Amino acid sequence: QVQLAESGGGSVQAGGSLRLSCAASGYTSSSLCMGWFRQAPGKEREAVAISARDGSTRYADSVKGRFTISKDNTKNTLYLEMNSLKPEDTAMYYCAARRSLFGGTTYCPTSRVNYPNWGQGTQVTISS
Repeated sequence: QVQLAESGGGSVQAGGSLRLSCAASGYTSSSLCMGWFRQAPGKEREAVAISARDGSTRYADSVKGRFTISKDNTKNTLYLEMNSLKPEDTAMYYCAARRSLFGGTTYCPTSRVNYPNWGQGTQVTISS
């Protein structure tokens, strides 16, 4: 059974930094599409950053240049380094994973519906 556990959330002032971690168990993170999603109150859950098996990464336009997704395959852990945080980054952040091919390819989708495995989330609150 796949299990994902996020940590590292908290409350910081605008301009600050946080690093989120997602520990994966039940499989090796190197075999997956993994990503960070976030959901603010009253809004849809959206992809923030995606990491593919080949090492490629994609980011939402709103976080490009500020957030960095990375993996430590030896620890089966996914990270999200968040810098220059803004109040609009306030949300519950979730780690998600996908093991199967998408449309027969290794492409990693950004829609939440394509990720069957989720953690419980970690809250990030940014004050102005």
